[in-house]
Amino acid sequence: MTRAAAGALVFATSAAVLVLEILAGRLLAPYIGVTLETTSGIIGVVLAAISTGAWAGGRLADATDPRRLIGPLLVGGGAASLLVVPLVRLLGPSADGAAGSIVLLATGAFFLPAALLSAVAPAVVKLQVRDLATTGATVGNLSALGTAGAILGTFVTGFLLVATSPVRLIITGLGVLTLVAGAILTVVLGRRPPAGTAAVGLVLGVLGAGLAVAVPERCPDASVYYCARVERDPDRPTGRVLRLDTLRHSYVDLADPTHLEFSYTRSFAAIIDGLPPGPLSALHIGGGGFTMPRWLAATRPGSSSVVLELDPALIELARRELGLRTGPDLRVVEGDGRLRIGAQPSDAFDLVVGDAFGGMSVPWHLTTRDVVGEVQRVLRPGGTYVINVIDHAPQGFVKAEAATLGAVFNHVALVATAEQVGGKGGGNHVLVASDGPIDLVGLERRLAPRPDRQTAVSGSQLEQFVDGAEVLTDDFAPVDQLIGRGS
Repeated sequence: MTRAAAGALVFATSAAVLVLEILAGRLLAPYIGVTLETTSGIIGVVLAAISTGAWAGGRLADATDPRRLIGPLLVGGGAASLLVVPLVRLLGPSADGAAGSIVLLATGAFFLPAALLSAVAPAVVKLQVRDLATTGATVGNLSALGTAGAILGTFVTGFLLVATSPVRLIITGLGVLTLVAGAILTVVLGRRPPAGTAAVGLVLGVLGAGLAVAVPERCPDASVYYCARVERDPDRPTGRVLRLDTLRHSYVDLADPTHLEFSYTRSFAAIIDGLPPGPLSALHIGGGGFTMPRWLAATRPGSSSVVLELDPALIELARRELGLRTGPDLRVVEGDGRLRIGAQPSDAFDLVVGDAFGGMSVPWHLTTRDVVGEVQRVLRPGGTYVINVIDHAPQGFVKAEAATLGAVFNHVALVATAEQVGGKGGGNHVLVASDGPIDLVGLERRLAPRPDRQTAVSGSQLEQFVDGAEVLTDDFAPVDQLIGRGS
């Protein structure tokens, strides 16, 4: 094998491993969500696979002619890659999002292909080391090429492939290319592979391709960021539920924009109803199903909304299936809410609504004192900020977020059930913040008729709830670790 061919092979296999690692998060998200723990679990499993593959590949290369190994390793890596999609579809529904479940699911789907592909590099190195005087340069060059391949695989996948092709097709294409390359190299290198290798690789490849077709796709229309789908409400002919990955994110009644199905949206409405009468200018961080902008337009004619939405595919889905109509009174700005809020003018809005989620949590960079300061900047004097937070006992995240709002705004209140205020239970918590006084008595009166028994607390009661929680900052925001898991 020439130096150029050896370098190209190490470059390509390293790139393939990183393609799998980047796609793992997208493929697993519909089952375990998008959290720091998900990312950590995937990275840890793939690193373990790379380490295991490098160790095993080196041992095998010392024990036998490396030319007998390279082709079969690629065939095995390609066949195992073809099994990734059906394995995730089969194993994913049993995952619960806990750390152990994340690691097990990632291991079951991605460990074997990553380990087999990582075993190629030491076999190639063994072929290329012919002179002890140049061993360092040979190993260094191939290591550098492997790292360069990993970098390219990361960039191409994250910036190009995911944005242009379905994840399942990328992984299937990678598996087929790797398997075919392995078969070709087996012939070109001219050494008989270990007995049965070709048959096993072929069987696994056919099995993977067959299962990919036979096992149903959970998310046929995945976006770059989410598995997004709209479901009909069997109890309400015009009701639609938007699901993002594992979360029921939004509810829209196509015929009645004033209908608010979810408890937290009704809490939003109770807070907004206490604002001065007349049209409002609102900024929404997170679009989802665009429930609140539609409600605001229907209940406060003449109001205007600017919606910051990260995912352009969600915008198109909302237009196609959720009745979204944009115009002068409802503008949508594509992009990350943290970046886009910085471009909004100061003192421009009466209301800011925070309803952005990644999995079950608000993305950490939308929770910190730094971004809350930006919210305060874009609000007019006395304007109101409401944010939806999902948490469970011991409610470390919602306590920290309440403390964070209190570090910026003069007044903060929490709308939740009495059980949640007492530090038990879980679910949606709505926080409201303003530099002007919050009419807690009026808010309690509007909450009272509701069957979900929401209450509002502020002042000393809220301080007791917060219990000295640390303020979240850009330097310290362990949101995923603070969130309680519930029972």
